[in-house]
Amino acid sequence: MSIHCQLLILILALTLDGQVHTGEVIGGREAVPHSRPYMVLLEQRMPSGNKKNCGGFLLNEDFVMTAAHCQASSYTVILGVHNVYSSNGIQRSSVVQTFPHKDYDETDLSNDIMLLKLSSKANFSTNVQPIALAGQGDGSLPKSCIVSGWGRTDKHIKHMSLVLMEANVTISTECEKEKSYCTEGETGPGNGDSGGPLVCEDGKAYGVVSSGYLNKYSYAKIPDYRSWIDLIMN
Repeated sequence: MSIHCQLLILILALTLDGQVHTGEVIGGREAVPHSRPYMVLLEQRMPSGNKKNCGGFLLNEDFVMTAAHCQASSYTVILGVHNVYSSNGIQRSSVVQTFPHKDYDETDLSNDIMLLKLSSKANFSTNVQPIALAGQGDGSLPKSCIVSGWGRTDKHIKHMSLVLMEANVTISTECEKEKSYCTEGETGPGNGDSGGPLVCEDGKAYGVVSSGYLNKYSYAKIPDYRSWIDLIMN
């Protein structure tokens, strides 16, 4: 095999390994059980009949936020879960209506944000609580944030994590795009965590996990969508 062919294969392998559209918490740690009671696990039935998972987070008793690219023919919303094999205290709901952003572009994943209306109201408890959203008036750009989810914990592992994982990330202005935040580094989201929240120092959700490419991770910027979110929810 020529050196040029070997180099091409290496570039393709790195590119395919780095480009993800549904998130994994890489380089993270197990979250304290139920310390993030707003976290939602989405089980999705795809049009093909296959199932996959995304993350999400609870906004009130009726609505969950996730990424628009987590599109499916049907959803099961699981609340109050830490270990996916434990059914203790969990709540399940189907979705009665989906609200992907009207300007969502599946090619470049811009406006990658969606609201899901639950078919039955969430019952708030110690393990099930909504999270507040950041608004335009929430001061300067946050720096230190946390992502969490049940996605893969290693790029070479095919199955999802059995427990909720979390990782610290730092927002960077070097790779940001319009209406999005960006983080960089070995630690961040990838396969299985899309739709989960980017939660910063004040405990509010600032972003929605969207995509990753070569250790750069993108999040839909919630403050830029507040008028749209409030319109749908009200």
